[in-house]
Amino acid sequence: MRKIIHFLVACFGWKIDLNRPTHIKKGVVVMAPHTSNWDFVLGRLAFYTMGIKGRYIMKKEIFIFPLNIFLKALGAIPVDRHKNNNMVKQVATLFEKTDSLFVVFTPEGTRDFNPNWRKGFYYIAQEARVPILLSYIDFSTKTCGFHSLFEPTGNIDHDIQKIKEILSPYKGRFPEKGIIL
Repeated sequence: MRKIIHFLVACFGWKIDLNRPTHIKKGVVVMAPHTSNWDFVLGRLAFYTMGIKGRYIMKKEIFIFPLNIFLKALGAIPVDRHKNNNMVKQVATLFEKTDSLFVVFTPEGTRDFNPNWRKGFYYIAQEARVPILLSYIDFSTKTCGFHSLFEPTGNIDHDIQKIKEILSPYKGRFPEKGIIL
């Protein structure tokens, strides 16, 4: 099935970079830029092709029947963004309970331009003691995949700026909504 999906993605002119850190079994995945609903579709197909079972934090408002069944089957985790529900602890607990887990975050938190990235992914990685993996979707080259492993320094503002710099060459479907330094 993976080869079939890889072939179908290629038919649409996309390339999935299959290089990934295979020695890592758990991690927070930061995906940017996030400018389109297609980001989820392409990212999900890429993960499936790589044999990675990713989980995704999504706003609870879209978890309506029957879409909720489909989203949960794809690994989506509903979150109420308007309540203080200690999401950091909840996701860190998920990491503790499993041998292999990748939770994907789009730190922009929206498909519109947002210079102020959400920091939850960083706090979750610290709390769960898991690495941060940087990934991308680039509509200009029709390529998606993992970029690199990111080692946090503890200086969150500096680190987020560094992550933005690393991922800024990649262009979303709507480049004007992507990363602007």
